Amino acid sequence: MPRPSFDPYSALNQKLIDSLMAGLAFYLAYQAVFEGQVPSASNLQMWALLPAVMLVYVLGNALLGTYRMIWRYVGLRDALVLARNSASLPAPLLLLHYAVPPRLPLLRVPVGVLVVAYLFSVAGALGVRIIRRMLYEGITRRALNGRRATPVLLIGAGRAGVLTANELRTRIELRPVAFLDDDPKKKNTVIAGLRTLGPVSSLGKVLPQYGVREVIVCIAHPPRALLRQIWATCEALAVTVKTVPSLEEILSGGFSMARFRHVDMTDLLGRSPIVASGGEAERKEIYGGKRILVTGAGGSIGSELALQLAGLDPSRLLLLDKDENGLNDIYLQLQKRGCRHCVPLVADLRFSERLHSLFQTFHPEVVFHAAAHKHVHLMEINPCEAIANNVTGTRNLVEQSVAFGVAWYIQVSTDKAVNPSCVMGASKRVGEMIVQAQGARPRARFCCVRFGNVLGSRGSVVPIFQQQILEGGPVTVTHPDAQRFLMTIPEAVGLLIQAGTLAQSGETFVLDMGEPVRIEKLARDLIELSGLRPDKDVRIEITQMKPGEKLSEILVDAAGETLEPTGRDKIRAIRNKPFDAVAFAHNLRALERAARQGDAEQVYQCLASMNIGFAYQESRLPWPRGAQPAASQDRARSSLSPAIEA
Repeated sequence: MPRPSFDPYSALNQKLIDSLMAGLAFYLAYQAVFEGQVPSASNLQMWALLPAVMLVYVLGNALLGTYRMIWRYVGLRDALVLARNSASLPAPLLLLHYAVPPRLPLLRVPVGVLVVAYLFSVAGALGVRIIRRMLYEGITRRALNGRRATPVLLIGAGRAGVLTANELRTRIELRPVAFLDDDPKKKNTVIAGLRTLGPVSSLGKVLPQYGVREVIVCIAHPPRALLRQIWATCEALAVTVKTVPSLEEILSGGFSMARFRHVDMTDLLGRSPIVASGGEAERKEIYGGKRILVTGAGGSIGSELALQLAGLDPSRLLLLDKDENGLNDIYLQLQKRGCRHCVPLVADLRFSERLHSLFQTFHPEVVFHAAAHKHVHLMEINPCEAIANNVTGTRNLVEQSVAFGVAWYIQVSTDKAVNPSCVMGASKRVGEMIVQAQGARPRARFCCVRFGNVLGSRGSVVPIFQQQILEGGPVTVTHPDAQRFLMTIPEAVGLLIQAGTLAQSGETFVLDMGEPVRIEKLARDLIELSGLRPDKDVRIEITQMKPGEKLSEILVDAAGETLEPTGRDKIRAIRNKPFDAVAFAHNLRALERAARQGDAEQVYQCLASMNIGFAYQESRLPWPRGAQPAASQDRARSSLSPAIEA
């Protein structure tokens, strides 16, 4: 039978500790008043009354509610209550001092002793409670530090800020580091144990200096201009912003817990997050120790690819992008994580000589092709650039991969490639066909992975909605019935990496993205998760469909594609419909030629002749005849690979 453990903070033991403190205070009061030379009569009086003093003190405090306090949360208000209740020690003795006649000296305790005993009893009772709180906060802080508590900056060093700082220290896995406050009198002062660094205008300097990952606005009714200033600064540094509710909001029930937290993309899916299951051994076997090239590594999908692939221990991780800013961001992020085998490569896929040089230098064994122009409305205005980048760039990459014996080639595709209504979707469908043409090659596994929209990517609808909400609205939705397949970036990339292990002969894999989500519902959910009310705090405005957009997308062409299981959850394969490789090669040459010449009309006609579901309409020309932009100068025209020429 286990032995009961001693809990010094149980109700019974609290009374025992207080009685000992009262007895000690009474004893020390005699020693202090008589300077250690207590007369024999007073000494007799002290020892005779000591048990009664201890008992009366505890009974008085119990009747006054002292033991309903929780020691680890003791504060200033509790200290005042404790000082009042501690009068249960001297009050009865003081009454006896004046009520008892002089002939009973045993009950007439000197007033000086009573005053000193009272002060000592308050100090002792408060001291043990403060020690308890210090132990609790110290243990909590060590536990939080063990879990790597997030550094937090508090804006507003008023009462709400003090309460928030105290709460964060004890109950939340966040570590307050400092205050910012526009009151010049508070600069460089210490409030609630935290230094006030200066005004809110210094936010941009303070955030990186203290490694802050979260900002909490501790102001009851912050001005909109101040919030915009804070949000703009924090957004640029990828720092989360939260606010605390005002007392009026709490009492009226008009505040939402969503205002305290950053919006989690999984909250917008309407389903549980998808986790790639199984295939761990295959992923390690295929990607571990390999030289892996990721194109578009500075983009949303490419950067997440780089992060997840780095965890599979490749021998070399080649990061390729023509956007040096995005490329630098992911390179520094990988370096910070300790990935020393990544190489940033600034290159444009349209130039085959540059690609040839890179392949000759690094000899990649696995290629993930995530680089592409993806914005539908921009590619409708610039169709020739869509073809030059998405088609010519893909062809160049495929050719170099074949020439240098790449073992695995995995290409990112989109649901917009199915019966495309836009140039971007048509260019991605042509890219799929270029990859499929390599399916018959021995010892080379080429595949495409097709999925829908990803939440939170640059330029996607969610960041646009978030910015519109921060600006007070309206949130613009193109059509009330518009809907899309949605997936978070980590979900899509995890399944993309797993799908690559299944590649055999030019397959197109489709990720199971659940049911499509209405964009208007997505906008309403995002407004509510931001702690606001749709159509009241933020208005939703219906605009109109942009050129090339559909009301809804599909992942499989029912007329010519058949889905088959792969043995992996959430990943299915499409039995590709056959196409005439000779005719495709001819049309591909004509398409790229039209793009190089800047002939948008010819680009549309070539796409329409390729039997991919794209319809040519003269009304969709972005520029009047004779007023098109200058031709794209693709200086690196390389011949088609033998498989495409065949």
